[in-house]
Amino acid sequence: MPQTLLQGLQQFKTEYFPQYETRFKQLVSEGQSPRVLFIGCSDSRVVPDRLMSTEPGDMFVVRNVGNIIPPYNLDHEHHSLSAAIEYAVEILHVHDIIVCGHSHCGAIRALYNPPPTCGKHVRQWLKFAEPAKLTGEINAQLLRQTEQRSIIVQLDRLMTFPGI
Repeated sequence: MPQTLLQGLQQFKTEYFPQYETRFKQLVSEGQSPRVLFIGCSDSRVVPDRLMSTEPGDMFVVRNVGNIIPPYNLDHEHHSLSAAIEYAVEILHVHDIIVCGHSHCGAIRALYNPPPTCGKHVRQWLKFAEPAKLTGEINAQLLRQTEQRSIIVQLDRLMTFPGI
């Protein structure tokens, strides 16, 4: 593990945790009850708590490549995002759901220019974003419009989940 991460963990223990110790203990003793489910991209530049200025316990956060929501499906496959949505809605009773897209998304760019070493799981996952793809010259404007369309596609899929 890089030394900077170990230093960050130590800083969390000595500075951040003491500041929120009471809140963390309350979340353990009373359980979590976030009001928001945040579905965002795994991109390292997207930091949900900083974006939303939230504190521990405020949001139930799920991140994946491209903030993609697969279609609701009851097959026997693995559906971690579907499980997270169900958990947030049915057990935690979140009030709001945010699907957070972002500019310069590598997943959206990969719809047009897949990396040469793009693995089979990534290629399969990106198929869920295909409906957002546009035709035309690949430039910043087209990519931005695709990012925006992808959020609409994901919201439409989200609405197919029971309880939403």
